[in-house]
Amino acid sequence: MALRGLKVVELAGLAPVPFAGMILADFGASVVRVDRPNQPPLDTLGRNKRSIAVSLKQPPGVKVVRELCVGADVLLEPYRPGVMERLGLGPSDLMNQNSKLVYARLTGFGQGGPLSLKAGHDINYLAVSGILSMLGKTDTNPSPPVNLLADFAGGGLMCVMGVLMALFERTTSNRGQVVDAAMVDGSAYLSTFLLTSRNLPGIWTGPRGTNLFDGGSPFYCTYETADGKYMSVGSIEPQFYQNLLKGLDLENEELPSKTDIPQWPKLRQRFADVFSAKSREEWTKVFSDLDACVEPVLEVNEAARHPHNRHRGVYHENPETKLLETNPAPLLGRTPAKSGSGHSLQPEIGQHSVEILTELQYSKEDIRQLLSSGTVMQHQSSGAKL
Repeated sequence: MALRGLKVVELAGLAPVPFAGMILADFGASVVRVDRPNQPPLDTLGRNKRSIAVSLKQPPGVKVVRELCVGADVLLEPYRPGVMERLGLGPSDLMNQNSKLVYARLTGFGQGGPLSLKAGHDINYLAVSGILSMLGKTDTNPSPPVNLLADFAGGGLMCVMGVLMALFERTTSNRGQVVDAAMVDGSAYLSTFLLTSRNLPGIWTGPRGTNLFDGGSPFYCTYETADGKYMSVGSIEPQFYQNLLKGLDLENEELPSKTDIPQWPKLRQRFADVFSAKSREEWTKVFSDLDACVEPVLEVNEAARHPHNRHRGVYHENPETKLLETNPAPLLGRTPAKSGSGHSLQPEIGQHSVEILTELQYSKEDIRQLLSSGTVMQHQSSGAKL
């Protein structure tokens, strides 16, 4: 695996940091998640990780984390600015003892700026980035694509990109650095094309929800079928649009021009009427041999069974939860990531505490003291013995 041998310490958080840690673990990194004792198990992105439960309210607990970071390549932390410094775990504290450490700080508003100390969630970060104002239909409020864009794409994934760049740079400098990953910044960066394409003809011509790519055009949107399901249409280029008309049996009908924007509502209604006459399965068969950029909108369980996704190994079923999960992407030719049955299950909080302390050269007596004082918790189901 591409990241085999990389040691990562992940301080437990919600969504973005766990996702960043999961990506690194999927591709072979050894990830130790530092959990709070007795916290509810909210992290569903813990596959391929180990867990140690440590109280950071006690100095011996802080010492455990410091010692974990001495031998680590990467630290992932989710706290607002100043929290780690107050714990004695800030960049200067940890990088003075390990100059090669890549110290990744993933927050909503970043480490500096007027909003850096404020709480927020995905929708707030999208709002401040300006991108939320561009999402949704014209006659409704702005609407986020659940919490995918800021939390996971602009947050966790962008953080991983920063970590990998810092690790690459370290090969020449032999030094780590701080990665300041902010979900506002990341969401804005992901949306660069939305801004730089403003002067291109035919793309942004009106308010939110009336444009080429935001559901405003009749040839880049979804249509309901006779069985209450949907087809996706992305027939932008002329050759694909002609095949769309062919599949809909509208080649010989006099229709408004696709470039006549004021006539888009009329054209959309005509397409909607035709799509509503057949089931999704029937339309899928119609367009199966037509290069029209028309595909069925699949439910997730349907997507897992789709021949293309099965061939690519996109999904697998978690043997513990019986829920669908995705396999890592992209696919690497020589050093593939863990996938399917190769994933380890979600760790219980504190499942590997004794194991990890032993690796840190703690004596049995020291471990007993940490456990008895409540500084460290070992999950009862682990079966670990001293």
